[in-house]
Amino acid sequence: MHICFIDTEDSWKRMLPLSYTRPVSDVRVGIKKIHEKWGLLLPVKSFSFRSQKYLIDLFPSPKEKTLTLLGNVLPNETIIKAIENLKEDACLSYEGQLIAGYFEPHKPFEVGNRTIIELGKIEQVHYPWDLFQMNSTELERDFVRVTQGRKSQPIHDLHTKIYGTQIFLEEGAKVKAAILNAENGPIYIGKNAEIQEGALIRGPFAMCEHATVNMGAKIKNATTIGPYTKIGGEVSNSIIFGYANKGHDGFLGNSVIGEWCNLGANTNVSNLKNNYTNIKMWDFESNKFKETGFQFCGLIMGDHSKSGINTMFNTGTSVGVAANIYGDGFPPTYIPSFAWGGSTRLKTYQLEKSFETFQLVMQRRNKTLSEAHKEMFSSIFDNTSKDRNWENNK
Repeated sequence: MHICFIDTEDSWKRMLPLSYTRPVSDVRVGIKKIHEKWGLLLPVKSFSFRSQKYLIDLFPSPKEKTLTLLGNVLPNETIIKAIENLKEDACLSYEGQLIAGYFEPHKPFEVGNRTIIELGKIEQVHYPWDLFQMNSTELERDFVRVTQGRKSQPIHDLHTKIYGTQIFLEEGAKVKAAILNAENGPIYIGKNAEIQEGALIRGPFAMCEHATVNMGAKIKNATTIGPYTKIGGEVSNSIIFGYANKGHDGFLGNSVIGEWCNLGANTNVSNLKNNYTNIKMWDFESNKFKETGFQFCGLIMGDHSKSGINTMFNTGTSVGVAANIYGDGFPPTYIPSFAWGGSTRLKTYQLEKSFETFQLVMQRRNKTLSEAHKEMFSSIFDNTSKDRNWENNK
């Protein structure tokens, strides 16, 4: 079985800045990325994607007629059964929104003459802040799917204290002198991941392959640490996609951090306003701040962005791709892609300079900045120039 995941223009824009560098179905929530979740529940042999044209070299498009699924939909038993019984002359819909059907490559994702099958309740990721809101539930669902019928590796360390039974270690995972509390939700420790001495972890929690929780870290519930990520300090209800660093003290809460990001020592994120009112965040679809409806909301940060030592992010801050934030005071709550600076001034992080940094950072994880990556970032740089208003004021 092959599945193609498609982004509508609206669904992709709403997930910016995270979707600048990936289709929506490639975001992580729970343990797995959205498209990986479908692979756990259906006999999927391969995936393809229909998103922005500049992403094609990194996320290949389909070559033939195939099942095409809206990329922001999370799987459940109802929709899985509907897909298993779906015929090529029919499509699945939810509240008037096309969800799935069989489509030729590059044909419009439209109902056309197909028979419409209306689905019951489904779950979708509409905005970046939905990810941490859904993370607790998705962690528990993914834990069952990933570990069902399998046996955890044992914890041999006598100085590690365990509460609860839902703890699963993949091959090569290491835990020493830590406290793991799975009474309120499962704890998943990926292949060759490491929890160092003195770490305190409360589930639901997941860390993916080769991730590290540093000494003395305090990880509260509903947190996911992506592959090859290093985490220290205090983290609560947050998702770090992968290949990122928050290695030192500082608080991160109700946040989503993209790949290849680095939060400098003692970077702190506010996730609650002093007056306890709901938080607004930058909406890339409307180009203005949008009411989230949530009282807790911290930082959304796109890939390859970084903060300097002692950086303070205000409640409900959105940072684009390849931004470098530093200095005293609070920087703006919306920081465009390829911005350089902080509270007093922002200037443009020039493309070639950013490539030099990307290459150095990726080499540390034995990865290479490919020509396809450079072309993608060049497109993002050009497409976001209008957001860097200081360029227009020259």
